[in-house]
Amino acid sequence: MTMRWGTAYRLTIFGSSHGPEVGIEIDGIPDGRPLDLAAIQRELDRRRPVGRRLATKRAEEDLLIVDRGCVDGRSRGPFRAHVANTDVRREPYDRLRTTPRPGHADYPARVRYGEDADLSGGGIFSGRMTVGLVIAGAIARQLLAPLGIDLVGFSREIGGVLAAVPDDEPLDELRRRSTANEVASPDPAAASQMEATIGAARRDGDSVGGVVEIRIVGAPVGLGEPFFDSLESEIAHLAFSVPAVKAIEFGAGFASARMRGSQHNDPFALRDGRIVTTSNSAGGILGGLATGMPIVFRAAVKPTSSIARPQRTVDLARREETELVVTGRHDPCIVPRAVVVLESVAAIALADLALQGGYLK
Repeated sequence: MTMRWGTAYRLTIFGSSHGPEVGIEIDGIPDGRPLDLAAIQRELDRRRPVGRRLATKRAEEDLLIVDRGCVDGRSRGPFRAHVANTDVRREPYDRLRTTPRPGHADYPARVRYGEDADLSGGGIFSGRMTVGLVIAGAIARQLLAPLGIDLVGFSREIGGVLAAVPDDEPLDELRRRSTANEVASPDPAAASQMEATIGAARRDGDSVGGVVEIRIVGAPVGLGEPFFDSLESEIAHLAFSVPAVKAIEFGAGFASARMRGSQHNDPFALRDGRIVTTSNSAGGILGGLATGMPIVFRAAVKPTSSIARPQRTVDLARREETELVVTGRHDPCIVPRAVVVLESVAAIALADLALQGGYLK
């Protein structure tokens, strides 16, 4: 199987949810770049469920272990890092070995890889595999920082509760307010409602989904490529590699289908000697290239598939319909933990394009 991505910033993820470890190998980091390992650990900590009242009780430490590629705090050659899986419980998944869980990859994975495929905790299809993406994204952010590129994500919507967030909110303020609550939303009133909605779903043995929004500033005009390696293509490819992401939109997104050209087109203007647009329906991207305006995209995250309610399935061994109840430790909503993952894939896409375009050497 292939678990690789990238042209200039090349990634290979490895491991599985209930195996010994999960991690990432990265080729393409220019030699001699400072690597702040503490900053990588902080990003991993943002993804952890520990300390979250509304998250899974799986208590992984996710301590960064660098295997190679960092010497005296600087990059040197291919980089490899991992975290250990220390809180593993296979029993709930062994009981479901022949009954695929609705919403999971169990059935097509059994057909593709055979009956002996290790799908404990989702195996290689698990959200646990995003640990490697967060490591790679943290390094990508460090590569992008000298270019003045910064990005922040937040929960825009959870369980139908929509956060009110001004389009011109400074990123530092968005970052400060979205880290002040458990659901990663910069709107305090909406955050309270989101928490209540998640709690209600958990009590019902159910789950909820939502929308993560990412805003990126500082991308140089022209960053990207036309067609197949466009900014949208690279970001979307990686976003859809995140388990549970089911849709993505840039700028006005799906609302564009209901607009006229005179409404959607972003007029150009001069502001303090800079060419800007007076609106941002394009989400900061035209023809696959950055326009210099904030890059804005939103990803829809489905409700967590593992729920405590009875669900219909098929027993593959007996070839008959049956019912199952998924047990174990699961998030009633993965949206808040997906924020750092989607920030990470955006940073990875930008780093890959910046290396291809000669912005990073």
